[in-house]
Formats: sequence, structure tokens, C-alpha cells
Amino acid sequence: MTTSLRVPTLAGHDFSLPGELEGLGELAYNLWWSWTPRAQSLFGRINVSAWARHRNPIAVLRYTDRGRWAELTADEDFMVDASRVLDEFTRYMANGADSWYGASPERELPGPIAYFCAEFGIHESMQIYSGGLGVLAGDHCKSASDAALPFVGVGLLYRRGYFRQQIDADGHQEHAQPDLDPFQLPMRRARARGGGPLEVTIEIADRDVRAAVWVAQVGRVPILLLDTDVAENDKADRPITHILYVRGREMRLCQELVLGIGGVRALRALDIEPAVWHLNEGHSAFLLVERARELVAAEPSLAAGEALRRVGRDAVFTIHTPVPAGNEVFSRQIVEPALKPWFTAVRAEPAELLELGRGHTDAPDAPFDMTAFVLRHAADANAVSKLHAVTATETWEALAGHPIQPITNGVHVPTWLGRPVRRLVKAAIGVALGADLPGPGHLQGIARLDAEELWSAHRQQKREMVAFLEGRLARQFARHGESPTALREVRGILDPDALTIGFARRFATYKRADLLFRDEERLAAILSSQDRPVQVVIAGKAHPADRPGQGVIEHIFTLSRSDRLRGRVFVVEDYDMRIARFLVGGVDIWLNNPRRPLEASGTSGMKAAINGIPSVSILDGWWDEGYNGDNGWAIGDREPDGDEAAQDAADAAELYRLLEQEIVPRFFTRRADNVPEAWVETMRAAISAALWDFSTARMLSEYVDRLYLPAVRQPVRA
Repeated sequence: MTTSLRVPTLAGHDFSLPGELEGLGELAYNLWWSWTPRAQSLFGRINVSAWARHRNPIAVLRYTDRGRWAELTADEDFMVDASRVLDEFTRYMANGADSWYGASPERELPGPIAYFCAEFGIHESMQIYSGGLGVLAGDHCKSASDAALPFVGVGLLYRRGYFRQQIDADGHQEHAQPDLDPFQLPMRRARARGGGPLEVTIEIADRDVRAAVWVAQVGRVPILLLDTDVAENDKADRPITHILYVRGREMRLCQELVLGIGGVRALRALDIEPAVWHLNEGHSAFLLVERARELVAAEPSLAAGEALRRVGRDAVFTIHTPVPAGNEVFSRQIVEPALKPWFTAVRAEPAELLELGRGHTDAPDAPFDMTAFVLRHAADANAVSKLHAVTATETWEALAGHPIQPITNGVHVPTWLGRPVRRLVKAAIGVALGADLPGPGHLQGIARLDAEELWSAHRQQKREMVAFLEGRLARQFARHGESPTALREVRGILDPDALTIGFARRFATYKRADLLFRDEERLAAILSSQDRPVQVVIAGKAHPADRPGQGVIEHIFTLSRSDRLRGRVFVVEDYDMRIARFLVGGVDIWLNNPRRPLEASGTSGMKAAINGIPSVSILDGWWDEGYNGDNGWAIGDREPDGDEAAQDAADAAELYRLLEQEIVPRFFTRRADNVPEAWVETMRAAISAALWDFSTARMLSEYVDRLYLPAVRQPVRA
């Protein structure tokens, strides 16, 4: 059973490594290191300053001189560690016969899964993601690699990435675009059949746009990233792929044409024939358009509508949000001219395609709805939690012709499990965690985790988080012009003994980041107790076009600097995957309070849970099915009020009650050795409930069995 998928690439940098360390070059170009702590530690030892600055092994190897290599090769301990890491990498990259998919011949697919997504969050050094969708896509790819599932990702290379966030002294969010040099990142150019760098061409309106194809190797899984910033393009077209979720609608449409059409052409140029085409959100809908064009070219008598129907037979679709703004639509006035070459190629009238993209409206000039278009053609579709499947089915069943089935999101455990807790969990379950769990059968050992050891491991992760956050806050306050005295006081500003509440996510208003601050006096009383201190750490970005979301950030930041809450509430800027790892591993409880049922899934609470951090959350998204009464707390019930203001007031009151009467007392009730035994029991329950059920290993197995295999084996719904 063949499981490997190799994409030919051009050579990367010549690092001039010592012969016995040549394997480090290939390892640097494989993002396997991003979820392997031993590999990261190894690169950090090679060049401490380069790793600290770039967190990227390409930079480490480039900026390490011969003298340093001579020192390292003479260091017996380093050479032993390097040999072990390289051996582990070699074993991992073998054909995967003993992996979940490799050991399941009954699940064999006739070809790879092509997974199209607008963003991929693999590691913070590659800033081509904005948040949950991208991180989920990255975790999906990592688990596909662990399972040795034949899988290829397709996305865009955003040279200006997603914005870097700064919060000024008045709480205003400032936006700065990074400037990514792909030659400095762990990726290489795809190699064309003739041996040169691969480029593909996409016809948009009256012009051709070329896209370079880069390969980011994620373990066994390649991700193809298309890049229009090439010399052959007109200067106006080179920035098409510069900025993730660019505001301009025509530019956004161009991005999605490059993703869908260019992605198909990149796969064809590399002789990759997918068995299933997975559209992760509607951004890649135009891949169906391109595949229909291919069919018509091969069979000229075929009508465009029939071609689209046929290519949908092996396409599956994941919906990620019930929020209207998350479902992409474009006006007919920009779609029709952009797709003019396609209409000509398939001999179709524009109105035919545009009607296939009609959403829930009878307006004659209805916009082209990418979600509606895909649902009309895909063989099947899923939502990302059980509750989301209910809302998605209510919204889309009539149009799709079938219910939207639930496949709840998960997280890649090796990426998000902190090292101290990881060591304990590994010993408890008897399974190494360099890759995903093989199944749910090893979790009994979690109940036997020693309370003192688990609490000690958590305390260590919390200390690491505190040290990291204080460094970030010191730089933040220095930029605000705080005095040297104030900056000296930052060291120690976070109390490692306080109950620390974590809240970190995108600052869309429906996520209600300011719910905790509704009654400032009551909150201040909770936070300021001398005997039972509580503190709050908040991080997250609002989209540059989301003025209300930015207003929420400003409001919370202003409160955090007020006399009443100063020193108890901390707003950390520029939320990314690195900050997320510290928070989900180091806070004591995870807060999530969206307006039900608008949180489709949410995965940050899952990441916290595998680290033993319980949630206090609205029964929305994953928590609606994840909460079992032992692993955290539920805010309110499942019956919405209907009046948003009244609902906000009720949810805030219940949150305060839980903190005052249940959460804070439980945390500070200690044994003689200062271990909070009842709290640790909640921690064990959080790990046990999440480690398999909310992992991408479980999620991937459901995608294979419930979407991928049916798409190639079972009759398509009429």
C-alpha cells in the first residue's frame, strides 16, 4: 500500500555543512521540526541568536559559520543528540507502513487527497495564516503526515502575510504587514518536468497571470503555495497573492481564482491525480470551474452544467462558520468579466454559472455565493461540530439537497502539548507522542496521573508562560513610553500563584471578548482578593476592516490600564501561534463566551484541555459536545434569550457567579502540600476528554471514513 507523495523541488540553500551533519539541511526544509521539540532544541543550540530572532532553521544554518561548526562537531553531546534527531526524522519519513493509514489496507484510496485552503498555519515563522481556519488546516496536514495518508495541500504564498498587530498607548490597534522572503523560509520551488522552476498560468479577464509554485514540506505532506510576485507579471498583478484576506473585493476574487484554477494546474503540472478534492471553505470554489473546463476540452459536446456536476462527484466541502461574513460572496459585476475566458472555453452564458452561485435571495442581481456554488456540486459536505451541523443544515439543506454532516474539529496533539505535561502523559498512556495517538484505547492511564506530578508539570508550564509574557509586555510598555521604573516593575508583574484566566481569539464582536468586563466593580472584586488572587491574560487581533472589533480591543486595553484593574488584566499584542502555545499550556482556565450558536467549533479550548486546562465556556461550538460536567464549567444553558442585551447580561452574571462560587474556591482549596486536589481532578478530566476525541487524529479518521472513501466508492446523491 503506497502512502508516500513526493513533489520534486529545486535545491535549496547550500549550507556547507560538515559531512556528518549534512542531514540537517534536509531536516531544516521539512516542517516536521515544528512539532518536534528535540529538533527545535537542536537548532537552537547551533545558533542561539539566529534561532531566537527567526525561529526558523533555514536562518540558523545560513548564519552559522565554519568556526561554530567546528565547535559543534567536537562536542560529543551535541553530535549524539544530532544523530538521534536525524535518525528519528529518517524513521518518520519512511513509507509509513506501520502508521494508521498504512496499516489499514481496507481504506486504500486510488490517489491522494488534494486539500485546498486559503491559509495554512504550520508555525509562527511562516506568517501565511490569520487564525483558526489556517491553524486547523495546518493541524490537518500534520495529522495526515502522521497517518501517512497520501495528501497534498494547496494554498497561496502571501509575501506580505497577515498583519502584525501593535496596540498603541491609547489602545488603538495598528497594522503592519510583514515582508516575507520565501528564500529565507523552509520552502523550495517546485521543479517542472523540464527541470526548471515550475510556474502555472491563470487567465483572468483579458490577461494571463503567472504563478510560481513553492513547496512547504510538512512531514510526509507537501503543501503547494502559489505566488504571483514573479517578474513576468504586470506590476499590477504581482501583488495578487501579497496579503491574506485583502480588503479589496476584486483583488480578493483574483486571489481565489489563482487558488482554485492555479491550484488545479499546479497539480496537473506535477502529474498528481487526486482521488478526492477537499475544499476547506468556499475560497477555493473555482477549482470546480477549472476541472469543468478540462472536461469540456476533452469532450467538446459536454455542456458546462453537466461538466460541473461530474467534477463534483469526487469533491467534498467543509463549512467553517455560520457567520454570514465568513461565507464569501462577490458581485456579478466583477465575477463575469474575470471569468470571461472560462465562459468562452466552455461555451456557456455567464448567467448560467452566476445562477449556480445564487444564495438565499431572489434578487435579480444576486451576488455569486461561493458556499452556495460548492454545495450545489460537492458530493458531500460537513460542518465542524455537532451543533454547527444543526445550524448549517438549517441554513443550507434545501440548497445542498442533503443534511450537512458533523465532523468536529480537533488539534494536533504533538504541536500543542507542552513538554512537561507531555512527558507525564507519555508515561501514563505508554505511547510516544512524536506523532498522533493511534486511537482512543490508551487513555485509561490518564486517570492514574499523580496529582502532585501533574500540578508540578502545570506549574512549570505556567512559569514558562509568565517569563515569556513579561518579556513581551516589557517591550510593549517600552514602546508606550513607560518610565524605567515601570519597566523594571514588569518583571514580576504576573503572579504565578494567581488563578490565571486565558482568553485569546479573533476579536469579532460575536465572540464577546468584553463580556467579562460588563460589571467592572464585580470583576475588580474577584481579581483583587489578597487571599485568592485572580488575573486575566487577553490576546487577539481584529481584522483591519473590523472597526467594531478594534473598538473592543481599545475598550479592554483602556480598562486594563485603569486604577481598578491595572496589574490584574494584561493585553498581549500580536497574537500568533507562539503566544498561543504559551497560553494554552500555561494559564489555569480557558474562557470562551461567544454568542451561541455563532461559534462553529473553536479549537483553542481543545488545545488548553489536552494540557489539563479546563474551560469555562458558553455551550457553543465544540464545548456544546465536549462539556461533560467534570472537565470544566458551562456558562448558561442551551436556550438563547432572543434579546441580545438580556442574553449578554445573563451570561455575564452567570460567569461571575461561577468564578466567585465554584472556580476560584476550587482552585484555592489546597492539601497540606499546596496541591489543589479537586482542581487537579478537573485537569485530569480535561485531558482524558480531549486527548483523542478532540484531536486531529480522530478528526482525520472521520474524514477518511465518512467523506473521502464515500466520495470514491459510493454512488453520489441524486
